[in-house]
Amino acid sequence: MTLKMGIIGLGMMGRHHARVAREVEGVKLVAVADAMGDPHGVAGGLPLYDSVEKLIDHGIDAAVVVVPTQFHEEVGLTLADAGVHALIEKPVAHSIEAGERLVEAFDRQGLVGTVGHVERFNPALIALRKRLEQGELGQVYQIHTRRQGPFPARIADVGVVKDLASHDIDLTAWLANSTFSEVAAQTAFQSGRQHEDLITISAKLANGTITNHLVNWLTPFKERLTLVTGERGAFVADTLTADLTFYENGTIDSDWEAMTTFRGVSEGTMTRFALDKREPLKSEQEAFRDRILGKPSEAVSLQEGLNVLRVCEASIESAKTGQSVKLGAAGE
Repeated sequence: MTLKMGIIGLGMMGRHHARVAREVEGVKLVAVADAMGDPHGVAGGLPLYDSVEKLIDHGIDAAVVVVPTQFHEEVGLTLADAGVHALIEKPVAHSIEAGERLVEAFDRQGLVGTVGHVERFNPALIALRKRLEQGELGQVYQIHTRRQGPFPARIADVGVVKDLASHDIDLTAWLANSTFSEVAAQTAFQSGRQHEDLITISAKLANGTITNHLVNWLTPFKERLTLVTGERGAFVADTLTADLTFYENGTIDSDWEAMTTFRGVSEGTMTRFALDKREPLKSEQEAFRDRILGKPSEAVSLQEGLNVLRVCEASIESAKTGQSVKLGAAGE
C-alpha cells in the first residue's frame, strides 16, 4: 500500500519534510499547501494549495503539519474531521486545552496522530536508550541536557521553552522511561521579545532521577548535549554529530585507608561507539508511516506530545511564580 501524503507549511522545516517524504518508501507526496506560497520551491511539479481544506480535497491519506504552532489545533482538527492521519510538528499545540482537543479528535476518529519530537530518532539517543535498557549504566542518577545556540529568525510565536526545551523534556522522559513529577525553572528575556529566550530547569522524575536542562537562544554556537550519569559511569550523546561516548568508572586499588573508605568514582576507560547515522527526520516519517499501517513503530503519540507540553507550561509557571510545580503521575 502506498500512502498519499500532503504537507501543509512550506517554511524551513516544511522544506525538509517535503524532501524526506519524496525518499520514504511506501509514501508518495502528492500535494503541498501554504497560505504564504512556496518560498523554497518545495512543490516542484506538485499541486500547490493555499489551505488545508484544498489539500484535503486533492485526496490524501496523511499529512505533515508544519504551520506555526498557533495554527496546529485548527489544521489538526480539520484533518481529523476529514479522516486524515497527521504528523504535527512539535510542540503539539499552543495550549494544553488545544492539545487535549487534538488528542480527543484523533482518538475519536480512530486516526493516527503523532508529534514531531525528532530527537527520539537521533542515532546517538537511540543507541543510548538501548544501552540504558540493557542496564549498562546500572542505576541512573541524573540526566543533564544543554541545548544552546543563536536566535532562529524562523521562530515568532513561541519562546525557547516550547521550541527547544520541549526536545529535552521529551527525550529525558523517553530515556528514563519515566514522567516528570516536579519542576523548578528560571527564565530570562534578553532579546527584547515577548517570549523567553533562556531557561534553566531543575526537575525530578517519578522514578527518582534528577534532571536539569540549560536552554537558550543567546549562545553564538550550537550545542546539543545529553549527559546521563549512573552508578557505572556516564554517557554523553552529542545530537549535532550523532556521537555517543561512554566514560566508565575506573577501579583503583589503594592502600591509603582514607581513600578506600570514601565511596567515590575515578576516571576509567572512555569508549566512543560507531553508529549507523541515519537521518532522524526520515526515521520519524517512516515511524509515522508504520504506525498508520499498523506495524511496530516508535512514533511519538499526541498524548506524549501533550505530556511534554504540560511540563513546558509547568516550567513557565515555575519561572513566573518562583515556586516549584508538582505534576501528576502521568505528567499532568
